[in-house]
Amino acid sequence: MKKEIIINSTTTETRIALLEDGQLVELFVERPETERNVGDIYKGLVHRVAPGMQAAFVDIGWPVDAFIHFSDLSPGAMSLAHGVDEPIPEESRRPRRSVGRARNIKVGQEILVQVAKEPLGNKGPRVTAEVSLPGRFLVLVPGAAHVAISRRIENFKAKKTLKSVLQNIQPEGFGLIGRTVAEGRSEEELLTDLRATLRLWNMVSSRVAKTTAPARVHKEAPLTSSIIRDLFAPDIERVLVDSKSLYREIRSYVRSVAQGLLDRIQLHTGRAPVFDVANIEAEIEKGLARKVWFGGGSYLIVEQTEAVVTIDVNSGRFMGKKAQEENSLKVNLQAVREICRQIRFRDLGGIIVIDFIDMSEEKNRRRVWEEMRKELRKDRAKWDIAPISQFGILEMTRQRTKPSLVYTFNEPCPTCSGSGMVASKETVVTRLEGWIKRFRGRTGELGLTVRCHPEIVEFITKGLKSHIRQIMWANLMYIKLEPDENLRLEEFKCYSWRRGGDVTDEFRA
Repeated sequence: MKKEIIINSTTTETRIALLEDGQLVELFVERPETERNVGDIYKGLVHRVAPGMQAAFVDIGWPVDAFIHFSDLSPGAMSLAHGVDEPIPEESRRPRRSVGRARNIKVGQEILVQVAKEPLGNKGPRVTAEVSLPGRFLVLVPGAAHVAISRRIENFKAKKTLKSVLQNIQPEGFGLIGRTVAEGRSEEELLTDLRATLRLWNMVSSRVAKTTAPARVHKEAPLTSSIIRDLFAPDIERVLVDSKSLYREIRSYVRSVAQGLLDRIQLHTGRAPVFDVANIEAEIEKGLARKVWFGGGSYLIVEQTEAVVTIDVNSGRFMGKKAQEENSLKVNLQAVREICRQIRFRDLGGIIVIDFIDMSEEKNRRRVWEEMRKELRKDRAKWDIAPISQFGILEMTRQRTKPSLVYTFNEPCPTCSGSGMVASKETVVTRLEGWIKRFRGRTGELGLTVRCHPEIVEFITKGLKSHIRQIMWANLMYIKLEPDENLRLEEFKCYSWRRGGDVTDEFRA
């Protein structure tokens, strides 16, 4: 599989695209005014404990408190919050049940936490007390004792070898996690990376000891640097960047950690935008649409809400030559590949419900489920899926660390408030008629000027038996209509002749 990283830097944002065999599978966006917070470490104060929710709320200096579940607590978090001067107790290095951990947390207590999920909507960030620092080849976990290996390393022998090396170099009081790019690395390379990460932790720990909570004590690397650190492995054939300063920055970093990959970093000097050259811009436009077409005229409908994502598979114009069951299986298998690409590309998270085309045979449902698991293994995020039900429904969850790309590239429509629907003309007229009846009944006035959108004016006045004539007769009053293009379709303004002013809000339902 051919993998490439394409980086486009503009005055407003930096966009990083990961391509697999020429197809866009992941997209990251960084903007100067939108600070990335995942990975940041804070010295916080426990503001509220909610045993009923099995959670606590931590003041980290933000306008809204951070949320931490008891399962993300560790006894060592309270000790780590005091920095280098206070040792981590031995019991903090052993896993504990969340109910037991709840007894160790009290309001006003200092706690060291790390942002695990960006804030979403009105919710604050989710944090964890299981603090970790990523290096190039390994992740350092202070206060732990375990050694783990990335699940994306599938070779059992390579996993066993890497785990053995990490156990040999593991420092006391720290856990280690071998990253995917650590596969095949020598002990000396891993040890060099470990020393660098330990120096970083010592700086963080020293800062913790001198800082008064709530405060940030560590800022994660900028998006571009972290993506290069996490993704630029030997399986990446090319990194193409269109900014000279970013090009120099990336080469400087790679020279210090993986000099053999330097020749794969290229500067785009062509006149055409780099995303146009790689056909990424068109992929973004298509990929963020509600309707996504795939092989043979079939398509997906992707609907996102704050809590749940639904994906509906439709055969569309696809006309198979085989029996219905075989055609349904073929469309569903094609859909799986596009669904998994869309999930990664859009960075969909939380609960995802997929409605496949109905299949009556259990073996076919099983085959689609297995294909789904196979495709999801390419995903770096954590996920879990349930078997497909007899109704063709597959439920899954996926780790969400930040808002999906739909919310990054778009803002809620000021007219429909993000629902995608506006009131019909008939509904607007009904609301207006109700308003007029309340006005006439309470004031007894006989004259009124109504301003509304030109389309409503046209709708309400057309025909011999126009709506406005009927409304005037029903209320025995005269109404003057005025079109106003500055008003939204569902808006209207009413002005009293007697009072000489706007009385709209006074007589709302």
